[in-house]
Amino acid sequence: QVQLVESGGGLVQAGGSLRLSCAASGIIFSINDMGWYRQAPGKQRELVATITSGGITNYGDSVKGRFTISRDNAKNTVHLQMNSLKPEDTAVYYCNAEVRVRSSVLMNYWGKGTLVTVAS
Repeated sequence: QVQLVESGGGLVQAGGSLRLSCAASGIIFSINDMGWYRQAPGKQRELVATITSGGITNYGDSVKGRFTISRDNAKNTVHLQMNSLKPEDTAVYYCNAEVRVRSSVLMNYWGKGTLVTVAS
């Protein structure tokens, strides 16, 4: 089994910054893509950012230029630096990882989420 544990959420004023982290643990052969998604109350889960094992990044349109995703392959961690936060960034943020648990088996995992609240 693989576990993804997020940390770093909380309450911040608009214009402020937060840094989210996610650590993967368990039986891990390797990790392909890692990423962050978010879900606001009453809305569908949406892409925030993803990063490949080679460092290629992709961002949702609403966070481009404000958020930065990074990862440490040796530590199986992914981070999300969030700057210039807006009230509309308020959501539960979920970590996601595509994990190769054996040479021929690739599985997708989600963390339990961390709440980010941006006050106006």
